[in-house]
Order: sequence, then C-alpha cells, then structure tokens
Amino acid sequence: MNYTIKNAPLTWHQFRIVAVASLGQLIGTGLATLVSVIIPLYQLISHPELSSSMQGLVGAMDLIGIMVGSAILGKLSDKIGYLLLFRLCPLIILIASVVALLFPNIIILMVCLFIMGFGIGGEYSLDSDYISELMPEKWKFTMVGAAKAASALGNIIVALVCFLVVKDWSTATAWPTLLWIMIGISGLMLICRINFWQSPVWLLEHGRLKEAENATHKFLGANVIIDEVPVKADSQKQTEKSVDNKESFSQFILKNWKNVIFTGIPWACEGLGVYGIGVFLPILVMALGLEHVQEGGNAIQHVAGSVEITLWISCIILPGFIIGLFLIPRMNGAKQQTLGFLMSGVSLLILLFAYRNNWPHWISIGAFMLFELFLNLGPHLMTYVLPSKVFPVEVRGQGSGIAASIGKMGAVLGVFFIPILLKSGGSSLVLVVSIIVMLVGALVTYVFAPDHKL
Repeated sequence: MNYTIKNAPLTWHQFRIVAVASLGQLIGTGLATLVSVIIPLYQLISHPELSSSMQGLVGAMDLIGIMVGSAILGKLSDKIGYLLLFRLCPLIILIASVVALLFPNIIILMVCLFIMGFGIGGEYSLDSDYISELMPEKWKFTMVGAAKAASALGNIIVALVCFLVVKDWSTATAWPTLLWIMIGISGLMLICRINFWQSPVWLLEHGRLKEAENATHKFLGANVIIDEVPVKADSQKQTEKSVDNKESFSQFILKNWKNVIFTGIPWACEGLGVYGIGVFLPILVMALGLEHVQEGGNAIQHVAGSVEITLWISCIILPGFIIGLFLIPRMNGAKQQTLGFLMSGVSLLILLFAYRNNWPHWISIGAFMLFELFLNLGPHLMTYVLPSKVFPVEVRGQGSGIAASIGKMGAVLGVFFIPILLKSGGSSLVLVVSIIVMLVGALVTYVFAPDHKL
C-alpha cells in the first residue's frame, strides 16, 4: 500500500529524521550552558578584572552569531536547498570549537563563539524545515516541537558533564578542555548527516519532480510518494517566484509584518529567559546565595556548587517540553504561548519575593524550576513551532530565519545587559526586568495572533 508524506504512518524513518535534525537544538542550548560555566571559571584564573560589560559580550557572542546565521542561512536555504547547509553548519561548529581549544585566549574564544553561533543559526531554520516537510500531517507540529525539546537535553548533558569535570578541579586554568563537549556533539552531527538527502518539498517547489520522488523514497521508504502540490510552471508564476526570491529583508518584513511581529517579538522575549537568564544562571545562583558549599570552600567549589544547582534547575526543562508537546494538539498555539509567558512572569515574581524576604532556599529553587517549566512548555517550545505554521513553504526558511534572528536579538540584549543590571541593581533588578519582558511577550502574542487556528 502506498502513502503520501501527509498520511504516512509513523515509522523509524520519521523518528530518524527528527533525531538527526534535533541535534542542532541540542548543541545550541548546550553551547549556552557551556558559556555559562566558562565565564566564572575564566574570571577565577587571573582575570577578576573582567568587567560586567565584557562578561555580557562574551556571553552574547554565540547569540550574535546565531542571529546573523539564522537570517543569512535561512534565506540562502530557500534558494540553494537545505542539504549542503545542513552538513556545512556542524562542520563550521566543529572547526571553531577546535580553534578555541587550541588557542585559549579570550579574544579568540569570542571570535570562535560567534562562528559557532553562526552555524547554529542555520540549524534553527533548517531542522524545523526538514521536519515540518517530512512528517505526517497529524504529527507534523508535535514532531517539530519534539525537536525543540532536544534543547533540554543540551542543557542537562552539558551541565552534568561540566559539573562532573569541574568539581574535582583545583584550578580553573583547564577551562578550554570543556570545549571537547562541543567537538564531540558537532562531530556526531556531521557523521549523522552524511547519509541524508535534499528536501523533497523544496525539490518539488523548484520543479524537480523526479529528484523529489527519489528523495522521498530514500527518506521514508519505497511505499511513500511525494504529495501532489501545485508547481509554479507557467511563466507568470515563475516570474513571481523569481521576484519573491530577490526580496530584500526589509521588503519581506514589510510584506509579512504581522507574522514577523507575531513570531519574532515573543521569540525575543523568550530569548531573555532562555539565554539571558540561562547563560548567567550559575552566576545568578551565586548572587542569590543558593549554592551549597561547605564553610571555607574555595572559589572553584562555589562555581561547582552553582553548576550543580543549575543542573537541577535544568532537569525541569525536559518535563516542560513534554507537557508542552502533549498540549500542542489540544490547545491553540498562541494561547499556549501566552499562558506560558504569564506563568513564567508569576514564577519570577515568587522568586523575587523569596529573595527579598529571605525565604528558605527551597522556595527560591522551586520558583526557578517553575519558571523553567512554564517557559519551556509555552514560549520556548511555541516560538519554534509557530513560524512553520504561519509562513508558506516557498518562504518558510526565510520566515523562520528572520523570526529566529529577531529572537536572538532579544537573547543578545538579555545576555549583554544582565551582568550590567546585576552590578547596578543586584538580583532584584534582574528579576524585575525579566518579569516585565515576560509580560510583554504575553501581550504581543495575544494581540498579534492570527485569526486562523494555530
């Protein structure tokens, strides 16, 4: 019996596609977690003079790379196809990781973080495109969300490895060895993508029917055929497509401004929570006095203690994604994102009260966990899923890339300013600003949600 992509049953073929594509999400949050450990370690060596603005710049470099890479590579993938870039991105990350390991200098590290982020930025548009185009209609957005859930594994795996390694250190000079984590993950990504193919839907959109049919069989088996979708064959439509492909970013944004705001601005607000707070989570844990260190413990033990708390907080990210995936087919996507933002803000408000009133540490840690739970079942999951729903396939790479790019602008601003806010107003100011940003994300999602069902 033959099936089309849209009505095919779930088999190991689809799960393999999701697993391979999900590695981009895993390495993205994994790198952010790694940077969150490297920054306090670097300060301990002989660089206590590392200013708050410099801390923010180091933390933001990979996010700036993601912002640039997602916009450039997303649009480029619409023109040249997904496969070449899908293999090139992990290679870029691998090379930059090796250079940073071999030349442990703060300036070289920052440059390499930007390059690594550039490769990850391409991942953020390519993996969702592959998954959304190759999954059965019934499971499409659940599988896109499942790929995003892999980011939780990035937080957990990297935090766990960092804790197990750092807890036995007597000096912080060995911090470059942590880059082996990125080398291992990016190398695995590259190997997994050797036996991969061009997107059948992209091939069909470009009139390459025979290649699309072959790619479909290779991806999903001989009994699955490409869905019949209209190909722009007449001269007028070909002209329209040529014009579309030559649209500048500003023209694209003006033409699709409502969808850009709806997908981009909440992603920017979510970026502060995922990356702004995430990158400086060990430092915030220390600032809030939540790490458990024996009296007389050295500075490395304080860092290891904060990484341990970070690990426990990170473990709630995966349940958040699982609950969010369960809700996707049962709840309107915009509503799920709005509620997630609101409850994230409430969780941070509880944390603020706990800190200001010297409540027991378990309340503060619990509030942090609630924040991660609601952030990930709502905005962190849905900001990744919604662009695939609102942008049509012919501009999906560009639309997803621009949304991710705007999201990383918010993440960059969050990462850069959090250490400055921490220095000028302490943990209270960081929490107040974060609460406001969560509420803005909820408001924009509610106001600009499309009328059609998401």
